[in-house]
Amino acid sequence: MKYSYLLMILLPVLSTITANGQRDTDANVFGHVVSVEDNEHIPFINVLIEGTRIGTITDASGHYILTNLPEGAHTLVVKGMGYETKSVDFEISANQSLEIDVEVHYTGVDLDEVVITASPTASGFRYQPDMTYMGEDLQRRSEVSFGEMLNGEPGVAMRSMGSSPARPVIRGMDGDRILVLENGERMGDISETSADHTISLDPMVASRLEVVRGPASLLYGSSALGGVINLMTTDIPDRWDRGSAGIVSLQGATMNSMGAGFGRYTYGNDTWAVSGRFAHRRASDITTPAGVVRGTSMNNIDGSLGAGFNTGRSTGGISLSLTDMAYEIPENIDNPDEGVEIRIQRQAMQGRLNFQNSGFLDRGQLRFNATRMFQQEIEYEWLDGVVDEDVEIEYEKYAISSTFTIQHKPFEIFDRGAIGLNFHGHTLDLGGNEAYTPGERRLNLGIFTFQEIPLSRTMRFQAGIRLDFQHTGAIANHMFPDITSTRNAVNHSGSFGVNYRPVEGLEIGGQFARSHRNPSVEELFADGAHLGLAVYEIGDVSLRDEIGQGADLFARWTNGFIDFEIAGFINYFRNYIIFEPTGEVDSASGYPVFRYVGDEARLMGSELSAKIRPHENLEIGLGTDYVDGRRIHNGSTYLPFIPPLRFMADIEYNFGQAWIGGKLHSASRQNRVAPEEEVTAGYSLLGLSAGYRLNTRARQVIILRVDNLLDESYRDHLSRIEDRNVLMPGRNFTLAYRLFF
Repeated sequence: MKYSYLLMILLPVLSTITANGQRDTDANVFGHVVSVEDNEHIPFINVLIEGTRIGTITDASGHYILTNLPEGAHTLVVKGMGYETKSVDFEISANQSLEIDVEVHYTGVDLDEVVITASPTASGFRYQPDMTYMGEDLQRRSEVSFGEMLNGEPGVAMRSMGSSPARPVIRGMDGDRILVLENGERMGDISETSADHTISLDPMVASRLEVVRGPASLLYGSSALGGVINLMTTDIPDRWDRGSAGIVSLQGATMNSMGAGFGRYTYGNDTWAVSGRFAHRRASDITTPAGVVRGTSMNNIDGSLGAGFNTGRSTGGISLSLTDMAYEIPENIDNPDEGVEIRIQRQAMQGRLNFQNSGFLDRGQLRFNATRMFQQEIEYEWLDGVVDEDVEIEYEKYAISSTFTIQHKPFEIFDRGAIGLNFHGHTLDLGGNEAYTPGERRLNLGIFTFQEIPLSRTMRFQAGIRLDFQHTGAIANHMFPDITSTRNAVNHSGSFGVNYRPVEGLEIGGQFARSHRNPSVEELFADGAHLGLAVYEIGDVSLRDEIGQGADLFARWTNGFIDFEIAGFINYFRNYIIFEPTGEVDSASGYPVFRYVGDEARLMGSELSAKIRPHENLEIGLGTDYVDGRRIHNGSTYLPFIPPLRFMADIEYNFGQAWIGGKLHSASRQNRVAPEEEVTAGYSLLGLSAGYRLNTRARQVIILRVDNLLDESYRDHLSRIEDRNVLMPGRNFTLAYRLFF
């Protein structure tokens, strides 16, 4: 017999006085609350008798019991988040026990509030801090790169070598300690390997952007202790209306004479849809308060074709996309006749299948992303009006990333959970005159499970584990002709967390996780000048696997007046691989020498953000974040490339059809630097924005934004441009327009 029935038998019978003054009888009503869509019992949903104080919640098996009801006619009401409110009329007599099962329809939870990246079941319970951006919110943040778009959000900074290759940094962690995904799968580019490598997707293409800060390695890989950024597109249509629909977006900026355009068109009927998109972005060199930074222009093209289907019990589709990017890296800014240009071509095929069954394993998803990427780092020189180009480094990468996840129904103490299989592999060939590493072959097979256990109406527990089998091998090239090194590893990672909602509006979450990261080919074998990064890199074949243990805690309070969140974290690493300056200069190339070394390290810090609404049309935002990164085995010297203490504030007044606002972004002086790393001065930036929603048949929005209003001269501490005197962008006016039809 289920423990819910045992609870019914053992539950004490309490005598109370009803509202009409009559003494309660031994009349009881009991039963289950069941979802119409999948016939699942619904745990922790409210059940009450209308017009009285008699009520309860269902237990973990969806069972309820209400005792000592007064005789007569009553209305049983069932209501809960994500489900319709259902009322059932009944009559009961003294000493009668009545069984009433209630079926309710699932209405869904607003996906603005559920970060799918953090949970394969999209349960909506949070165990680490996360953020979601979509629609108009994305357009307001529209920038040249995802790094610039997210810079200044809680816990998120950016590394940069100009605008185009700017990539997000979460809590001081970069590379594959954070994962940048496209629709839940690895993108197959090489943006995680070096600061001169960009994310191969234009920001205007993303229809939804999710950021998970903290341990998220379980679902996507064993190394991502820092977090995950998921760039979600609608290249495969997932929801559509009959007929035609589309988006047209235009953007221009003064700081680099940038112009960009994007369009998407979708046509569908009841069971299928097709979609196509195209984006083009072009910009000249960045302008700073001190002048133009030569060698920072870009020219990007992005497009795709996709098709989706919906049969009721299954949905899915396939898409083909291509990217053609060219952007400059500021190598020799004093000589306009010399420069470095990076050219990227990427082709990708993505697929997705969602299905439902009637058994215990009732939902599943299969997705994949297969890519081919070709990248060249070209050094050019103008001689008598003719350009002379040399391909110094050339990458060709074939990659596939695929995940199969199947969900099970709630059973015993477990809520809906998932088990999954993840595979990703790539072959990376490296050539060119200055190939500074061998190529790499990497294969990884991961098995994971994710489970949630409701402990009570207000608390639930999450646990999961991931097991990875990884093979890594070096691929010989003309610079490393005799290399045959291989590595095989079995990695295990896991996490457990708690979500607690003691009162309405307050949510507390915490998570502990273990990560396991294998060294990359650059970290092991690099020995040469890296043209795009303008450094001489030296690897170490004796580097051991990096093991991380992280703890994360957050609290979030929401009511009509304020949304407040505070989060703290600590990450401890054994064999943390550090890309550190040595203070030496390579005589042949003239580049500073950087070396990959391993040591014990600790990163800890916190984030705080608040949205205050003193008036229904007025919103004030405040925020700050801080990271402290140190080596702890040999002394307590600071880690390189750690963002400084930052403060953010913004204010906005919304008129309904229009809005106007301002923002302040302030960074303190960063003097907590590694040996041979230079100190960066603090700065404060002011910005303004305004928008207008055109009230026509089609939905149209115009946004005007001014960044660095006072034309402040400053330098970001995470900028990787070699010349420390090169400044960040000056005053910039951005005008954006978007039409939905």
